[in-house]
Amino acid sequence: MSMIETPMLQSLERLLDVSVFRHSLLASNLANIDTPGYRTRDINFQAALRQTGAGPFEYAEFTPVARPVQGLVERPDGNNVSLERESLLLAQNQLQFNAGIQLIKVEFRRLSIAINEGR
Repeated sequence: MSMIETPMLQSLERLLDVSVFRHSLLASNLANIDTPGYRTRDINFQAALRQTGAGPFEYAEFTPVARPVQGLVERPDGNNVSLERESLLLAQNQLQFNAGIQLIKVEFRRLSIAINEGR
């Protein structure tokens, strides 16, 4: 562990990891919107965050499980991707990612103040 790794930074790193993985899933869903038989996949964001580690100093390797989404309207070709659903979830995921980045900036600012005040 480096000197600048704080429990908050580790938690925020996990949040960004989950956000990036979910973004790739949502983008894949959109890329396959016209693929016959394609089934929408997603992760439970909150459960994935909990899976990443038990405590602030315990980091578990992130091994997400993408599952087919149940209950979506299926087209005659068997595809159930909804442009509206995926677009909304991409926007929500982007907001969560941006919030994580802003919190990382705040944490680094806090660390910088602590270092500079200690001179």
